[in-house]
Amino acid sequence: MEFAESLRLSWRAIRSHKLRSTLTTLGVVIGVAAVITFVTLGTSLRADVLGQVGADRTPNVYVWAGPEGQNGGPGAGAQPVFTAHDMDRLRNLSGVGSVVPRGVVPTAAISAGGETVAQRQVIATSPSNFDPDDFSAGRSFREGQREIVVNRQAAELFDPTLSVGSNVTLRLASGESVDAEVVGLLNASAAGGAFEGLGGGSQPLVFTPTDPFYRTTIESPATGQNQRVYPTLTVVAEDFAAVPDAKDEVRAYLTNDSDAARLVPESYAFSVETDQDLVDQLRELLTTLTNFVTGIAVISLVVGSIGIANIMLVSVTERTKEIGIMKAVGAQNRDVLQLFLLEAVLLGTFGSILGIPVGVGGAYLAGQYIGLSLVLPFEWFAIAVAVGVLVGVVAGLYPAWSAAKTDPIDALRYE
Repeated sequence: MEFAESLRLSWRAIRSHKLRSTLTTLGVVIGVAAVITFVTLGTSLRADVLGQVGADRTPNVYVWAGPEGQNGGPGAGAQPVFTAHDMDRLRNLSGVGSVVPRGVVPTAAISAGGETVAQRQVIATSPSNFDPDDFSAGRSFREGQREIVVNRQAAELFDPTLSVGSNVTLRLASGESVDAEVVGLLNASAAGGAFEGLGGGSQPLVFTPTDPFYRTTIESPATGQNQRVYPTLTVVAEDFAAVPDAKDEVRAYLTNDSDAARLVPESYAFSVETDQDLVDQLRELLTTLTNFVTGIAVISLVVGSIGIANIMLVSVTERTKEIGIMKAVGAQNRDVLQLFLLEAVLLGTFGSILGIPVGVGGAYLAGQYIGLSLVLPFEWFAIAVAVGVLVGVVAGLYPAWSAAKTDPIDALRYE
């Protein structure tokens, strides 16, 4: 039997049972739609997050010491082990432009204009932590001055909103109160940072100079003097080309000659990572999450294929006499096999084609609800159609083989 004739007969069989065929196809539609929805949302989320993290890439190398084997974000579990002596030595390494320290000053609250709001910590760093483009108003603070920089979320904690020139009082965890002046307001794109994590852009952040606010000190093993000691450092390379060598030199110094190597606890390890390292880790995490959720959605596709197999077995039983007549007039086993297999493949293909727009629609509604811009994974549309064909083949193979093996005499006697 010619392929076109088998296709025509299969299509006629599907049309003769419209409701049954529609319900059978619906199982594949739901399965494909679920896969397309989750893959689209996963792709969109990955593009959105990586766009935020990677958009402002800088030639930075982030350094901290944390528990060995801990899979936390940058700075997770960091201990203050980097002394001022270490910072001086790191600045002199080849390819290094500057070294920016970052420490935490525990606080209880911040007061301004008669209002007091709780704030558990402020961040002590150096003025070189900021670029002039980071500010929507004002400037960076100066070392040795009681000046602070805040982001928009921190400024909006108060009514009226903090502005350049506002006076605030930092109530330290030790019970001491320190007056300071707001000298800079950060714009939205500069509010975050690797050590603030993905949520850094939405948290109230207050930055102070290390002098006079940061007071954590330790005796430097190299010099024997009491020096400030920091939990995290940002080593800024001279340019992007210098980042790989700077990263290697920083790691070598920290491991062999630094104060940090003598101060770090035995179960801790140094982490030296670049922006690209962090982006790669994030990409891997999001891909794993997307694959996991998609794997769950595939279960509904399996259920849909079982539905096709079930309905094809019913169809073979109903058309037993028809099979006997076909064989009596000369049809071969392969003709019967082709006929029923085509019917199953058509059901799977129609289900996958219809499932694609349904899945995109579901992803659109979910994206609108959570405020996520969609990035359509077009390659998955082709994969969905291929999977639909495969589902039809797998689900229809046994019923078609069963039909092809039917004895024509028994089939003609079947009532």
